[in-house]
Amino acid sequence: MKKFLPVFLALLLSFVLIFTGCTSQNSPKSVEKLSPTFKIAPLEQEATVTVGLKQVVSDAGVLIGLAKGYYQELGIKIEMVKFNSGQEMINQLAAKGLDVGCTVTSTALFNAMGRGIPIKIVADKGYNLPQKGYYRLVIRKDLVEQLKDYKDLKGRKIAVVGTASLDEICLDRVLNKGGLTTKDVDLQIIRSFPDIIAAFANKSIDAAMVIEPFVAQGVEKGLIDRWKDPVEYDHDAQIAILVFGPSMTAKPEVAKRFMLAYVKALRDYNDAFIKGKERERIISILTEYSTVKDRALYDKMYPVGLNPNGYVRKIGIEKDLTWYKNHGLLEKEIKADEAIDNSYVDFALTKLGVYE
Repeated sequence: MKKFLPVFLALLLSFVLIFTGCTSQNSPKSVEKLSPTFKIAPLEQEATVTVGLKQVVSDAGVLIGLAKGYYQELGIKIEMVKFNSGQEMINQLAAKGLDVGCTVTSTALFNAMGRGIPIKIVADKGYNLPQKGYYRLVIRKDLVEQLKDYKDLKGRKIAVVGTASLDEICLDRVLNKGGLTTKDVDLQIIRSFPDIIAAFANKSIDAAMVIEPFVAQGVEKGLIDRWKDPVEYDHDAQIAILVFGPSMTAKPEVAKRFMLAYVKALRDYNDAFIKGKERERIISILTEYSTVKDRALYDKMYPVGLNPNGYVRKIGIEKDLTWYKNHGLLEKEIKADEAIDNSYVDFALTKLGVYE
């Protein structure tokens, strides 16, 4: 028996080592490496993602995710870059000086795509909720009795913050309801929404395309009337979009994790403003991180619609592309399927499930 003891002990030691090795692969330590919120491994090395935005409420997917640590949990460091011009943002995306853009459709965006630059529309960043449109045509309060129908807008001074982009498109669709186009009105270009509200105050314009919270501020001051809801004249519109530039599409693991955090934050927003869950917490985050610092405004302005499942409205993008084409603004024809890449949202939903 003694001569077999060393052999027995050796076999026993080998068994213990093999067993220990097997169980260590499934030990709690490896589970702890997964993100506690998303149950997915964070990036092995932290990645910095530069995001161009205006820090408006419709940027909630970035702002809430940043405040709640979703991006950091997945190994992403967000670097926010504030822009005043959508054109400048597209230029930076195309030049790889920016990874992600919170923007709207424009000739600059689609022409960059037409030149073969791998810029993609990847997620929703804002649409009008029925009967609570956050981006809309408003009219001067003292003109309510004069401007009852769409055709009454003919010849009026109407302001937009820019042309050859979503702002002009949305105005044109309003006017089309009355058999009019932007050629039938006195189109005014006023580069900022605060300046548009000031123009209402001095009665230098009759109507304008305005976004929240400036709509609520204008109403509160007695300067404007919300007039007709966008559901009447532009119910399919995709008002704002999330765009990935070439430097982001070249890093699929970073891009997928960014989208996972983004969609999770969109759901927090919807929980707060649609379902009323943790509303005050989300408002406190937005008052800290967005340009809307007045807590009272959140109870007065219409909430931006943000798809909790992330997807953009393809029909809205298709209609925008048709408008740009019909107005001779596209260097090359682009199809919606070429402009949109849903794969990142698809990935996020495999981890988060469908929002209910």
